[in-house]
Amino acid sequence: MLIKIYPENPNPKAIEQVVDVLRKGGVIIYPTDTVYGLGCDITNHRAIEKICRIRNIKPEKANFSFVCYDLSNIADYTKPIDNTCFRVLKKALPGPFTFIFNASHNVPKLLSSNKKTVGIRVPDNDIAREIVKVLGNPIVSASIHDDDDIIEYSTDPELIHEKYEDLVDLVIDGGYGGNIASTVVDCTSGEFEVLREGKGDLEMYL
Repeated sequence: MLIKIYPENPNPKAIEQVVDVLRKGGVIIYPTDTVYGLGCDITNHRAIEKICRIRNIKPEKANFSFVCYDLSNIADYTKPIDNTCFRVLKKALPGPFTFIFNASHNVPKLLSSNKKTVGIRVPDNDIAREIVKVLGNPIVSASIHDDDDIIEYSTDPELIHEKYEDLVDLVIDGGYGGNIASTVVDCTSGEFEVLREGKGDLEMYL
């Protein structure tokens, strides 16, 4: 199923339809402020396993991000964050970053793995954030990679739908996606270490 949602003012009924799919254990493809992502409810183990199968990775090896509405529920999934780090997050988010933190004890239970770290995303995209807000908890997210080595990320939602319609429950057409992934920043040591340069420029917020 392909549904059109406009990013400027996401239609509440359409958002509710997406959330209903997630609550039933469905997997969706949705837009972010960077590339299109595969997502599911973080509380649904079977849906997480389904994303692992689609991406052809083992659950314990998966580096998923949690997409949150804002910073208010990040503390549920991370060990305490110091004030300096939190100030940077407040300036940088919502934005095209994945911040990696030491995981709280809630994360292994959610992902049924021994993960000691967790990636947190608050994308600057109202479709993604409204889905999370209405759902009431974050979604697990993984970028959609293209099979073509030259084109790393698919950007056209209609082509994404053609490719994935038999694998996922719903694809959101939120317009063309980007082809530059988020900047990944490791905060586990208390310092900011950029692991992958992406769309976000961390220097602007330090």
